[in-house]
Amino acid sequence: MAADPSVPTGGRPGAVSLHLLGGFRLLHGDRPVVVPRGLQRVIALIGLRPGATRCQLAGLLWPDAPEERALSSLRTALWRLRQDPCCPLTASGDTVRLDPSVRLDVDELVGTATRVRDGDDPRCTARALAAGRHDLLPGWYDDWVLLERERLRQLRLHMLEQVAGQHLAAGRHGEALEAALEAMAAEPLRETPHRLVVRIHLAEGNAFEAVHAFYVYRDLLRRELRLEPSPAMCALLDDTLAPIRRASRDGAPAARHRTGPPARAATGPARPPSPQRRNA
Repeated sequence: MAADPSVPTGGRPGAVSLHLLGGFRLLHGDRPVVVPRGLQRVIALIGLRPGATRCQLAGLLWPDAPEERALSSLRTALWRLRQDPCCPLTASGDTVRLDPSVRLDVDELVGTATRVRDGDDPRCTARALAAGRHDLLPGWYDDWVLLERERLRQLRLHMLEQVAGQHLAAGRHGEALEAALEAMAAEPLRETPHRLVVRIHLAEGNAFEAVHAFYVYRDLLRRELRLEPSPAMCALLDDTLAPIRRASRDGAPAARHRTGPPARAATGPARPPSPQRRNA
């Protein structure tokens, strides 16, 4: 494990940062540190489980090995890591964790989500939109990675939805829509951000945009999962669609019982078709 001499250093001397979102990267200043894949797993797990004991770490890293062999493999990996001056780890008793000076991008995502949850100023949410856009360690399929990846994905989705809700409550519709669309891009089939988009358009008085957003999601849900939007989602547009649906119902009996020739075209504008029928 060593810093790559081909990459110039430009950051704060001695600063070490560990990036796990979007892929494993260990930086010393701005210089990438070359870490073998086996040791990457050790560093990543220690970063994600700072309170884990050596036995817990060994069991997660080598789940199919006997306990003594797994502990021996962990001791060897830690010895190799400590030989390098860029080693980001520190040991205390039975636990091994990242050195307190090491900056971890996962901690930044969790910290941002905590500040949003605790109700910090929603106008300072630009960092929330950018935080965690990339999955944790893509291409890694260890059980502990999959669990942590899903936890962080859910954390980010709820953070974005809360940001959108805070902006909506404050009447900042543009910022609310941006956060809701960010959550929608992260999980297109999740109903909550689509519901927020409909609510934001209705709050702005944009009935067409609200109806359009509803039917886009309904069609996507039908096509991908053969499901319908929830009653809560449908209820958002009840008042908006009620006049159109009522007009359609009132006009249906007359059309069924008409026996004469078609009536002449009315001089006024034609009644718009029901969006429900148009998109069925």
